[in-house]
Amino acid sequence: MGVSYFYYRMSLALYRKYRPSTFEDLLGQELISRILREAARQDKLSHAYLFAGSRGTGKTTTARLIAKIANCEKRQKDPEFLKKGEPCNKCRMCIEIDEGKNLDVMEIDAASTRGIDDIRDLKENVRVSPNFARYKVFIIDEAHQLTKDAWNALLKTLEEPPEYVILILATTEVDRVPATIVSRTQQFHFKHVPLETIVGKLKMIAKEEEIDIAADALELVASSAEGSFRDAESLLGQLISFGDKTVTLSEVESMVGKVGFDKLSIFVGLLMDKNVSDALKTLSGIYDGGYNIVQFTKDIIHYLRRVAVLRYNPEMNELFARELMKDHVSKLEAHAKKFEEKHIVLLKGLITAYGQMRYSQFPIIPLEVTIIESLK
Repeated sequence: MGVSYFYYRMSLALYRKYRPSTFEDLLGQELISRILREAARQDKLSHAYLFAGSRGTGKTTTARLIAKIANCEKRQKDPEFLKKGEPCNKCRMCIEIDEGKNLDVMEIDAASTRGIDDIRDLKENVRVSPNFARYKVFIIDEAHQLTKDAWNALLKTLEEPPEYVILILATTEVDRVPATIVSRTQQFHFKHVPLETIVGKLKMIAKEEEIDIAADALELVASSAEGSFRDAESLLGQLISFGDKTVTLSEVESMVGKVGFDKLSIFVGLLMDKNVSDALKTLSGIYDGGYNIVQFTKDIIHYLRRVAVLRYNPEMNELFARELMKDHVSKLEAHAKKFEEKHIVLLKGLITAYGQMRYSQFPIIPLEVTIIESLK
C-alpha cells in the first residue's frame, strides 16, 4: 500500500501533486480563505456557493476543500479539531475526495455536460441521500456554459435544497450566470494572483523536486501563466518531464515562444532611445530564433502601456507590483522618466501593427514598418 501510494503521488502532474490541501495553503485568496475557515469553525457552511474568477486562481481547489470540510470524519468526532476550520486530510473521506474516489462528491464539467437532461439527472441524484458521507457535494465547473433550460431546472434545486446537499458553481464568466441563480448563492470572487506569489510557490516546488532553475527562467514561467497557478505548475512540469533537473531561461523561452522580461526591457530601451538600427537588428534575431513575433509585439505594447501610465501617474507602481517582480517595476519606472509624447505615437502604431500581424503571412513586416515610421 505504501509503495503504490508513493508511486501515485510521484506520478501526479505537479499542479495536482502540490494542490492546496488546507485553506492555509490557498495562496493569493486570503480573504476568501479566512471567511470560509470561520464558517467551517462554526459549522455553518452554506448550501450553495458561486465562485467566480479567472482560470487557475483556486476555484475548484476551494470547492474540494469545502467538500472535505463538510465530510471530514475527524471534524465530526473531535470538537477541538472542528475549531481549526480545516480538514484533517487523513480520514477516509478526506483521502477519497483528494483522490476523486468519493461517490458523494461529484464534479460536473458544464462545458461538455450542459443540457437540461444532465441537470435533470443531477436533480434526481440530489433527492437520494448520501451513500457514506455527511453531505453530497456537487461541483459544477464552467457553470456559465449551462443552457437556459438547464439553469431553470437548477433553480428549483437551489430554491429547495435538501439539508444534506451543497452545490458549488465555478465560473470564469460570472456575468453569464442568471441573476436568479446568483441571488441564491454565497458569492466569492477570486482575484488575480500576484506574480510574486506564483514565483514563490514555483520556488518551493523546484526545491521539493530538486530542480535547478534560474530566477529569470522561473519568472518567465510564472508570467506566462498570466495569473494561473495551474498553468504555471503545468508548464514547469513540461520543462522537467524528460528528467532534466536543470532548467535555463533559453529553454523556457523556447517552450513558451516568448522572450524574458530583461530582453524585452532592453529592446524597449532601444525604441525609446530611437536606436532604429539596433532595434531592427535585435528584432531580426528574435524572429530568426523562432520566437512568436506576434506575442512579442503584444508584450511590447503591455510594457509601453505600463511605462506611459507610470509617466503620468507614478502611484500606479503599487498596482504593477502585484503583476510584476520588484526589479521589473524599477525598470519600468526608469523608462517612464524618458517617456515623451512621441512615444504615444509609437504605442498607437504598435497596436495597429499587432492587429495586422495576427492575419499576415509575414508578421514581422508590420512591426518593422511601425518602428521605422514612428522613430525616423
